[in-house]
Amino acid sequence: MPSNDVRILAQAAVPTAAVGAIAAVVSGVVVGGKGAVGAAVATVIVILFMGIGLYVLQRTAKSLPHLFQMMGLMLYAAQILLLFIFLAVFKNTTLFHPRAFAITLVAGTLAWIAAQTRAHMKAKILYVEPEKSGHSS
Repeated sequence: MPSNDVRILAQAAVPTAAVGAIAAVVSGVVVGGKGAVGAAVATVIVILFMGIGLYVLQRTAKSLPHLFQMMGLMLYAAQILLLFIFLAVFKNTTLFHPRAFAITLVAGTLAWIAAQTRAHMKAKILYVEPEKSGHSS
């Protein structure tokens, strides 16, 4: 990954992890240990899904720019489908508190989107590839 991509990934993942940590503490205090586990699982899922999505979109933008928008829509659909599968598998789980999981999932996703938007706005990404200086015409 080029340095801009890594920087954007870090600038989105760190605030999301912070939101997840706060949610885990609050869920742990309000609901107990299962609430903290639910918040932690949701945070990991958000960072994993969104991080992989960012990576795939960055690679698509560089190698197949004409497919970028379609890939973004397909990736979004795949993420929703994977989340539904995860929820179906853990529907009746006693490993974590489902409400703490759901609230943290939404809060983490919103934190990721806000942080990624901010990172993209602040990034100095060239819109046009500059010509090589050794090129003579």
